[in-house]
Amino acid sequence: MSRVLTPPARSIDPRGQRFGAGVSAIVLGIAFVLGLPWLAVLVGLNLAISAAFGTRLFLPGRPWPVIRRALHLGPVEPEHEYPPRFAQALGAVFIGLGAVFFLAGATLVGWLLAGAVAALQTLLAATGICVGCRLYFLRWWAPALFARLFRRTDQLAPFAAHGPIRRVDAKEAS
Repeated sequence: MSRVLTPPARSIDPRGQRFGAGVSAIVLGIAFVLGLPWLAVLVGLNLAISAAFGTRLFLPGRPWPVIRRALHLGPVEPEHEYPPRFAQALGAVFIGLGAVFFLAGATLVGWLLAGAVAALQTLLAATGICVGCRLYFLRWWAPALFARLFRRTDQLAPFAAHGPIRRVDAKEAS
């Protein structure tokens, strides 16, 4: 029996996530250049909505299916939706914190937080490396908590499902 690492969810085209991340990074760059913190906050809000309700609601990635069909690109190995949603949740948290700093008048800190999100989205768009997705698979408590928010069990938290780890002596093992 093979072990499932993520709960049931949609499978998505990873190229769509890369495309959406690139568009989102460009929008964050425009927001910074034009000094429009509200635009950065809108990106963060869209990240939060997409993280909560599914990547199909990530507006910067919505044009991807049309582009894929127009360029006659073939199918690729789909990926599970939860790691990108977790990454989007992290981005939303960073930009949300940035919004608090914008409101408090500490715009430099707000832009640093939004810039960190833009940098990670640029990394994803350029290389396909999703740092937030990789964090999802580190088997720490936050991804399991993220999955529980959507009333699903997450196999990435085996200790919660199977009880605490206990040491087995050599005598017990034989």
